[in-house]
Amino acid sequence: MYALRQNPVNFTAPKNQSPLIDPAVIRAAGQIYYTHCEVHPEIAGQPSGVAINRVNHRGKVIFTNQPVLLPQECFVPLSQIESHIY
Repeated sequence: MYALRQNPVNFTAPKNQSPLIDPAVIRAAGQIYYTHCEVHPEIAGQPSGVAINRVNHRGKVIFTNQPVLLPQECFVPLSQIESHIY
C-alpha cells in the first residue's frame, strides 16, 4: 500500500469548522459571559464571544467580529458558549 503525498498548496482548511476548544475553557467563557450579562444589563449590542486565556481562564466579552488575541488566548464564539450549555 502506498500513500500519496498531498501538496499543501492544494489543501484548504474548512472555513465553517471551528477549532476544537477545551470544554473547561468553554465553561469558563460561559461564566464570564453570563456574569457580564448580569452585571451590565444596560449594555446594548450583541457580543460575538469571549476572548479567554487558555492557562488561567481570565477573559473578556468581545463585541467585534474579528478580535485581536494574545498568543495564549483563544476566542470562544457566543454560539459555541450557548450550545455547550445544552
